[in-house]
Parts: sequence; C-alpha cells; structure tokens
Amino acid sequence: MAFTRPRKSIAVRPRHSSHIDAFEEPRMNPVVLQAENITKKFPGVIALKDVGFDLRAGEIHGLCGENGAGKSTLIKLLSGIYPYGSYEGNFLIHGQLAKFRSLADAQNAGIAVIYQELALVNDMTVGENIFLGSEPRTARGLIDWHKVYHEARLLLQKFNVDIDPSEPVAKLGMGQKQLVEIVKALSKNSNILVLDEPTAALAEHEVLILLDILRDLRSRGIASIYISHKLDEIFAVCDRITVLRDGASIATLDITQTSKAEIIKHMVGREITDLFPRRRSKLGASTLEIENLSVAGPHSGERFLADINFSLRVGEVLGIGGLMGAGRTELLMHLFGAWGTRLSGSVRLNGRDLRVRKPEEIIREGMVLVSEDRRRYGLVLDKTIGFNLSLSSLAKLTKKRLIDQGLEFQKNNHFFQSLRVKAPTLEALVAKLSGGTQQKVVLGKALMTEPLVIFLDEPTRGIDVGAKLEIYEIINRLTDAGKAVLLVSSELPELIGMSDRIVILHEGRIGGEFNRDEATQENLLAAAMGQRHVILT
Repeated sequence: MAFTRPRKSIAVRPRHSSHIDAFEEPRMNPVVLQAENITKKFPGVIALKDVGFDLRAGEIHGLCGENGAGKSTLIKLLSGIYPYGSYEGNFLIHGQLAKFRSLADAQNAGIAVIYQELALVNDMTVGENIFLGSEPRTARGLIDWHKVYHEARLLLQKFNVDIDPSEPVAKLGMGQKQLVEIVKALSKNSNILVLDEPTAALAEHEVLILLDILRDLRSRGIASIYISHKLDEIFAVCDRITVLRDGASIATLDITQTSKAEIIKHMVGREITDLFPRRRSKLGASTLEIENLSVAGPHSGERFLADINFSLRVGEVLGIGGLMGAGRTELLMHLFGAWGTRLSGSVRLNGRDLRVRKPEEIIREGMVLVSEDRRRYGLVLDKTIGFNLSLSSLAKLTKKRLIDQGLEFQKNNHFFQSLRVKAPTLEALVAKLSGGTQQKVVLGKALMTEPLVIFLDEPTRGIDVGAKLEIYEIINRLTDAGKAVLLVSSELPELIGMSDRIVILHEGRIGGEFNRDEATQENLLAAAMGQRHVILT
C-alpha cells in the first residue's frame, strides 16, 4: 500500500501523543507501525517477500505462521539486529521512516522485543536484571541500590508479579524468568511491545497474568505484536491477526471475523480436520514399571517425588500432566539418570531391575530422553545436523576406537530423510534452523539410539501446527513399531488427544490416573490441584 505522507529518518524515540485511556475499537486508532513491502534475502533463500501489515495504538496484533514462515526474521529487522539497508522495503514508526542500525536505535524509538530465548543474567538479582544498563544513580554517580530495589518492587507489584526483587534469577523457574523479562521491557516505557512466544514456559496462572498485563497495556494505548503458536491465546487477547506463510503475508484478519480453522488453513495452506491424530496401537506387556519411587532434589536434599507408581506398556503413550512445579520434568530426568537421588522404590525395564544411574548407561539399557529445553540440553547449536544426530550413538558407530564415517553418514541420512528435516544438507548448522526443525533433529538423535522407551518432555513446545502434526505422526509410528512413549505436556488438549492413559502429578505425588474415556480437562485439572476426590464425567 502506498504511503504518501512525508517521511523523516529516525533513530531515537519520536514524539507521540500521550497514552489513551481506553479503546472499544482498537483497529480505528492511529497507526504506530507500518511494514511496507518488506523483503529479506539470504544467500540462496528469500526469508521474507513483500510482507506488509500495520499496527495501531492500543492494539494487540497477533502474528502467526509455521516455523520458518519468517516471523523471527521480521522481528530481527524490526529490532535492528538486521540493520536498515540489509533488506528491501520500509518500516514507518509514527509515520516516520525507521533506519534502525542497532538494538539501541529500536529501543530509543520505543520498541521493546521480548524473545523466546531469555536474556537475563542468572548470577544477578531480579532488580539488577530489570535495571541492567539503566541503573538509577546517586548525585555522585554511583548506583543507587536502594532505588533499584524499591522501583523494581513497585514495577513487579504494578504488573501483579509476585517475585522478590532481591531474589537471584538463577533460583527462579522458567515461568518466573519470563515474567521478569516482560517487566524489564515494560520498565523502559516502550510504546510498541513485541512478544515472541511469551507463554512457552509459563504455567496456566502465569499465562492469565500475562494476558491481563497486555490488556492493561492496551487500555493505555500501548501497541503489542503477539507471536504465538497457541491459537487459544491469540483469540483470547488479540484484535487482529496477520498470517505469514513461506515468507509472505497471506492475510490480515479481524479476530471477530475469523476462526481458528481459517487461521490454520492460511498457515499451512490446507485444511486440517484432526489436530491430534492419535492412532491406537496394539498394546503389549508392561515394559517399564515404577514402584514406590521417592526422590530427593539435588540441591536441597529433601524429598521432591514421593510414592510414584505406574507402568508403561509396549505400544502405549502414557501422558504425564500436572501444574508447573508438580514434578513432571524431574520425574523424566530422574528416570534418565540426570536428576536427584533415589531414596526408595524401584524402576524395572522388561522385568529387570534398573539400578544404573548415568544417562549413558540408561541409553544403553534402551531408554532415551527428549528434553523440554532443546537448545540447552538437546543440541550443540554451533555444530551441524549430522554432528548432532549421531552424538548419542557414537558407541554403535565406532570400530577400533574410530568413528566409521560411512556408517555414520548412512544412519544420519536415514533419519534426515525419514523425519523430513527441512534443511539443504546434513552440513547445515543447527543454530540456523527453525524451532520445529531443531526439534526433529533432537528426536532423530534420540531415535538413532534404538530405544525401547522414549521420554518426550514438551516435544511440541514452541513449534507450529504443521510441525506438531509431524511430531504426532512420529509418535504414532513409534508405537506402531512397538516402542513405548512417556509424554509430558502442559497443554491439556494435546495430553488428552495423544495419550492412551494419563497420570497427573500434584506436588510430587500421583494426583490421579485416567483412561482415555475419563480424561476430560475438568478431571485432569481437579487432579492437578490435588482434588483427588473430584471426578467429573
């Protein structure tokens, strides 16, 4: 769309009108950000092609698309990571041409970006992180620590975040860290907020807090771009949605005039009728049996998991649910030999007591873990796809203490092809891949160990609808082949849709166990909150 008003280059915050108290029709407010024919090319790849949309004051604008659709590239252009001149087209901020050459330029123009990968310093406190780089000073130029913590406390209270500003960030959970990152961005009085998968690591009550924060910001005239694969959240909080596919902007739709099915169709280019295509497999005998398992945490030494009992059958997907902090990840990490000290109980694999304690021994026994934090625990980001795929299977690929490179390539290429990894070759760097493609590499690395039991911890976190469907089909193929899957998920529809049975944890204990017919969201939530006697049918 042509934009005829005079344009001035800016690199600092432009003058703009004061915040507006409330808007019943956000789409009628003045445009604060305009993207015009944005095209970004990399060698051999067009990442963005003629992308256009606008953002209005007091609007929450959803940005949806599959992994690799161009969302991350668009954010990097808008935030100055990819500087002006490295792309075609223009960004206008309050009608003025933006020539951002750095992150500081974008921040000075009132744009704050909150990335999915957090940018907090673990060794510093919450207050120190919030004001890092902009600490209040005394008359003598020294950091005013009293003011740092006083103002940090006021900010946290303002946004209903119950965290002590003197607490070290390292002691916070992922959800709490995300909230601190958001408060840090808001402390800079930004008028355009860009949130990239902000709820990926948040518990349900923290998601509600965040959505309330965004609604409050909207009432003050602050504009937000909300990027998420979770369409429930998009429809709960956004005013309009722009869909990207293959680097192009496909449609911008008013939230009141569209549906989830239409958005998904625009995202993947086809209609999807079944979001959770669980295919029942023939169940065999119990392969994994957990009896009276109690585990102490590695730091406190206090019991964290208590009296855990369940079994897992060949060809079965057993879902593990519960609120954040209930012990889901800790259970999988302990079974994999990577967390906690066993106080009592037994773990049996195919009837044999499993006494090993190290991950490499667990892998040799036939169990493998796909971690929820793929970038931290699942991948070596600066290495190639091939390097990562074979990393857990080198013992099987070694002859006379040397890696058989021909065999390694053969195995790597098999999983590269069978998992349909979206990359040009095995030599592509993992860090350059989309989230969904990275997840396929993590899965391939796990499956190359030829496991009997696969632990999947949040396997679809942060990936799009199309990539999720591919992960679900991989799960079906695993159980068809006689593998057993332990699936941890914080998304109840996914847990219900892809599990044959579900075990719910509550404060480190079994809060309830449900077969497929009993597994309603009401029943699972009741068990997660410790209401073991409440069973709704």
